[in-house]
Amino acid sequence: LKTLTSLYHKNIDKNGDVCISILHEPGEDKYGYEKPEERWLPIHTVETIMISVISMLADPNGDSPANVDAAKEWREDRHGAFKRKVARCVRKSQETAFE
Repeated sequence: LKTLTSLYHKNIDKNGDVCISILHEPGEDKYGYEKPEERWLPIHTVETIMISVISMLADPNGDSPANVDAAKEWREDRHGAFKRKVARCVRKSQETAFE
């Protein structure tokens, strides 16, 4: 799953790839962060994926960030630099929404 516009979020990498467990290949996690049952299973539906994305946006996972810079800034200066970068991404997205 990839975002169409830039999002400054600790669980979305700089290329726009969304990092949530249920989208990862089935099987063992080579880094040991995820249990096999947390990863992709054929029982997942668009609804379960969307619920996971909404959950990720509302409550980001800091244990295994896809964007380490965003995770560090969120932890150290959430209401300052992090918030400004998020606001810039939102403005840019609004400006380019209908291009």
